[in-house]
Amino acid sequence: MLMLAGCGSAPELIPAEQPLPKETLDLIGKKGMQPGMPIYVRIFKEESELEVWKAREDGRFYHFKTYPICNWSGEIGPKFKKGDKQAPEGFYAVGPKQMKPDSSYHVAFNLGFPNAYDRAHERTGEFLMIHGKCKSAGCYAMTDALAEEIYALAREAFRNGQSAFAVHAFPFRMTDDKLARFKGHKHIAFWKMIKPAYDFFETYRVPPTVAVCERKYVIGVTLPATGRIDPDGQCPRFQKQELTPFVPDLLDQQIAAQKGTIVPGQKAREQTALAWSDGEAPTPKPVVTPAATAPAPAAAVPSTSTTTTSTTGSIQNPPPASLPGAAFLTAEPRPAKRKAPAKKPVEVPTSLGLNAP
Repeated sequence: MLMLAGCGSAPELIPAEQPLPKETLDLIGKKGMQPGMPIYVRIFKEESELEVWKAREDGRFYHFKTYPICNWSGEIGPKFKKGDKQAPEGFYAVGPKQMKPDSSYHVAFNLGFPNAYDRAHERTGEFLMIHGKCKSAGCYAMTDALAEEIYALAREAFRNGQSAFAVHAFPFRMTDDKLARFKGHKHIAFWKMIKPAYDFFETYRVPPTVAVCERKYVIGVTLPATGRIDPDGQCPRFQKQELTPFVPDLLDQQIAAQKGTIVPGQKAREQTALAWSDGEAPTPKPVVTPAATAPAPAAAVPSTSTTTTSTTGSIQNPPPASLPGAAFLTAEPRPAKRKAPAKKPVEVPTSLGLNAP
């Protein structure tokens, strides 16, 4: 789609069709990625950060950039009802039809709230987005320039065959130490339920599959090829995903530190770290910081591969990104500059794992 810039001027592309900046394309190349490879998004409320990860031909996802979230509304914790102005937490899938190129907030994409888990708990709300304009009433708002770049990364992935990508929204970076800080919080049970999805990705660098049954999230399982999982019904007997833990080589570590990986920018909501002793939630104090101070991409967490058959019980969690499959992930060769030894591609699930509406 084009916009007319004026008499005698060349047509101007609308924001949703702007190409990726040269600096962004250069960083994609330096990191051994391709513009159209699948993406995966993680959000951390307390840190006001949004991460974009991109797949390489080995089927694993590698950190691309950490973007500052200009604004988000509400407090840490999930969204419950329409009008509470709370930004959601949990696991959402974004497909091409959820992209909003004509958004009044520059560009936007709909997170897909409520998902199967939300509906099972009768949570209400709609039109919850990631968008520009730095204004939020239940959404995650970026500056226009950053929203445009994230939108373009998703657009290129869709055009290259990705059917949907996962957005995993967490209250904070869910390390054991951070979770212990909130042991008395009113949402601690929900956060313990979703933490295994964070741990799974840290260990394997592949977004986990996610199902909803018995009104809870079930993470990292092989989903049935046919049939629908009832979010309110009994969990079927699942097989756990069998993956080899990710081990970054030296070249991967060097690439992760490339200039431009941590994007500076405004954070209108940046909560302070507080210890929880009495179970009372602190009131976050909005501050404005001129630049993001995000930590480096998380290192792989040592873990053993899980191969046992399990009936889902008390272990609960959220949903992942849809990929077109391992064959697609191995279709484009790594740039010639990379000297790292070839890695065996991992089996990547083709399903989002989200229960059908």
